[in-house]
Amino acid sequence: MPSAISLDRGLHRGLVDGLYLEAMLMADEARSYFDGCDVREDGMDDPLRRVAFACESLKVTTRLMHIIAWLLSQRAWQRGEISDADLSDEKYRLGRASESDPLLVATFPFAARALIEASHDLYDRVARLQDRLDRMTGSLAMPMINPARALLDRLNTAF
Repeated sequence: MPSAISLDRGLHRGLVDGLYLEAMLMADEARSYFDGCDVREDGMDDPLRRVAFACESLKVTTRLMHIIAWLLSQRAWQRGEISDADLSDEKYRLGRASESDPLLVATFPFAARALIEASHDLYDRVARLQDRLDRMTGSLAMPMINPARALLDRLNTAF
């Protein structure tokens, strides 16, 4: 199997480090905003809207954690802690992130919309990088496995 990264290691390191810094800063901004946000002050008196807002904050956090986990895997590969072959293992691939409902997001305060859109943008950029690296190595992206199906299969085999 060819090297996991056919591009210059310095370039790969620069891309990963830049994205990692951006992801960590965005995660800190999201935590600060969603932890300190009083939804009643932002005009969201409807309980259903507050629940939708809370769900969206979880989506942002999950999206960012998938990004950070993937970038940490790339750093581990750079340090030789993960082999080229291991990078194709599902546990080192970018996790699937839930989409946001644009109509619902449009009703949120500007700061929330900005964080949501920025997290989508960052996720899309990291996904494109993963796809590009896959194409460079000639490997096919692993199909997304339904976690519920995988758990059910494991339970069925165990019992």
